[in-house]
Amino acid sequence: MGPAPVPESVAKQAELLKQDGNTFFKKDRLGAAIDAYTEAIALCPNVAVYWTNRALCFKKRNEWRKVEDDCRNALQLDNNSVKAHYMLGLALLDRQEFAEGIKQLEKSLELGRGAHPASYMVEEIWQELAKAKYSDWERASTKRLDALKKLEEACQNALRSYHCVDASDEAGLLEQISELKTVFRKAALVDIPSEVPDHLCCKITLDIYRDPVITPSGITYERAVLLEHLHKVGKFDPVTREALEPSQLVPNLAIKEAVQAFLSEHGWSYKMR
Repeated sequence: MGPAPVPESVAKQAELLKQDGNTFFKKDRLGAAIDAYTEAIALCPNVAVYWTNRALCFKKRNEWRKVEDDCRNALQLDNNSVKAHYMLGLALLDRQEFAEGIKQLEKSLELGRGAHPASYMVEEIWQELAKAKYSDWERASTKRLDALKKLEEACQNALRSYHCVDASDEAGLLEQISELKTVFRKAALVDIPSEVPDHLCCKITLDIYRDPVITPSGITYERAVLLEHLHKVGKFDPVTREALEPSQLVPNLAIKEAVQAFLSEHGWSYKMR
């Protein structure tokens, strides 16, 4: 059996305490906000938002272990909480659990895009996810390049040792070393930043697509940017000027898959401009 229902009067009291906490938070009185949310939790421990609101206070204080604990409690109550997945991801990254932290940020981004694709929260999550992904690539890239360098040196030493038997073939040694350098230079190319292909970039932002959608005109845009255009400028396609409603946008799954494949092989492209 689940927990006994909370009397309506107690639930109202808890909601008032949450509102007090929100007021304290906006005034940057974090201690008072934490106290208010803690009282709300004591009265109604089964309301996820009380836990995430308190976690947000702990986040501002960089008390990441407490952030993690509150977010895990929130997720037991609401596994679709964007803020809980997001802050849990940040807490895990803080203690260098990179794979799980990135997984939580990805889940948060997926849920956020489903609810409010153009919200500030989605942009904030993307920024943190991109930073984590870039750092993850950077660590892996450094290891790969170090390993390649050591392997190249070992191969060159082996060639020199082999040619010591016949010192007269100096030209042959130099040619093989040159070929060896070409091979290792090509192997390192995957970790050298270059340009993102144009077809993977939004025509408006010029950045790699995050959430591409296609219009009836057949043109692909970044969803959040196009939604902002439709809201602030007018309900028409920015390029063709044809009438366009938000309901007509369709996810461009082919481009989305191509972007994911490119990002997985070229982690440097997560770096923000």
